[in-house]
Amino acid sequence: MAKILVADDDARLLKMVRRTLIYEGFQVVTAANGAEALALVQQESPDLVILDWMMPQVDGITVLTRMRDAEDNTPVLMLSAKDAIEDRVEGLDSGADDYLVKPFAPSELLARIRTLFRRFEITGKNRALSYADLYLNPTTRETRRGDRIFDLTPKEFDLLAYLMRHPRQVMVRDRILEEVWGYDFGGDDNVLEVYVGYLRKKTEAGGEPRLIQTVRGVGYVLREE
Repeated sequence: MAKILVADDDARLLKMVRRTLIYEGFQVVTAANGAEALALVQQESPDLVILDWMMPQVDGITVLTRMRDAEDNTPVLMLSAKDAIEDRVEGLDSGADDYLVKPFAPSELLARIRTLFRRFEITGKNRALSYADLYLNPTTRETRRGDRIFDLTPKEFDLLAYLMRHPRQVMVRDRILEEVWGYDFGGDDNVLEVYVGYLRKKTEAGGEPRLIQTVRGVGYVLREE
């Protein structure tokens, strides 16, 4: 799952964008000002930055300039209420990869994001995943809980990776089966429950608290109790 940093001082817009992106399956981190955005760029290493121009403390153009000066080539989608041609030119010349004028429709925002992802070949599929003290690396296939390393079968790994790409989201049972086992899955109806049991046994083998929670009658969610 690709990670997107959204920086905007408009709390309502920030909430809307965050909700839209999470619904589309992205991992989202947010910043309410430019200083916080600069810190999160370094801490979170996002795959894409959505950056408002007019923000307190440090404006978006300054954030963008500092990123490019530091040779950070992370794709940036600039947001602004400034719609004059010279403003768009300034934003793009400062290093933005695209420029979206407010107000905008969520569908247009998503279309711009998809275009940038294709342009920069961003998938996020190989990004290391972490939640609480649980860590999973799709590239090395390493899994650990705190300092304790444990092994998973390929299907156990796929299931855990899927849940970790959607932390704190209740995932419907049928959707999990479709995404992890495939749309044509026609196996044992209890296979998901069995594999969740396997994962719980391995992730809790050191006495750690449960992270894979059952939502009765719906499915499962990865969250701390």
